[in-house]
Amino acid sequence: MKFWTKVNLDSSPHPFRLADRIVLMGSCFADSIGARMVAAGFDAMVNPFGTLYNPSSLLSAVRRLDSNEYFGPSDCVEMGAGAGMICSFEHHTSFARPTAESFLDNANKALEQARDFWKTANRVILTLGTSMIWCAGDRTVSNCLKRPASEFTRRMLEVEESRSCIQSIIDAHPEKSFLVTVSPIRHLGDGAHANTISKSRLILAADACQGADYFPAYEILNDELRDYRFYADDLVHPSTAATDYIWECFTLALTAPDERARMAENEKAARRKAHRSILNDK
Repeated sequence: MKFWTKVNLDSSPHPFRLADRIVLMGSCFADSIGARMVAAGFDAMVNPFGTLYNPSSLLSAVRRLDSNEYFGPSDCVEMGAGAGMICSFEHHTSFARPTAESFLDNANKALEQARDFWKTANRVILTLGTSMIWCAGDRTVSNCLKRPASEFTRRMLEVEESRSCIQSIIDAHPEKSFLVTVSPIRHLGDGAHANTISKSRLILAADACQGADYFPAYEILNDELRDYRFYADDLVHPSTAATDYIWECFTLALTAPDERARMAENEKAARRKAHRSILNDK
């Protein structure tokens, strides 16, 4: 008797190795897997602008990394809801600072570091979260910065629009190897039906792209685990156990077998270091 569906994973002919320089960009699922890669000893840069949810924002971020442009006064936006902070529509609010000067100083220093890493990176992981975008005029924003919804328009990207964004990134960087995945995190602001349509469009877009591998994180959680006990208390994000399992699947399918013992030792060392840090804080 068989009580669950197993998502079969083929071993990659080009596995990730500890010597790789890896950029992870996308939804907060990219943050989760990126943190595990760093703990395992990979040389990885994770979301240099903060969390990015949609393909259009990913394309804008990569274009910023490819350009020689720095952030300037015209990029500074005062956050809403009385936050009294300055950020930009291209950043997560963790970049917000009390003044435009301090924001630009921090944002441009981070941009320089990110560009240096991006130029030498040979592997890229793009994690797609949603097809829904928010626009200020004709510009897609990565974060609405708590400003009134009336200042924005929102719509769902068509499959071809998302595919074009992803394909543009891949085509512009033949020197890099790309892996695309769809985040299993649920976006329920518009309801379950809209979330299903949104994720379906992302899956179709990823499937239509040329020159990138695909890792089925979304399918593992929804088709293999398929139970609310594998979600966090918010019933939106994967639980720690689910993320650990997806990381285990990722490791077995996409990393070099001869380096897994070393990766495991690195992870143990990272846990010991984190534990000592917690004790010291107390």
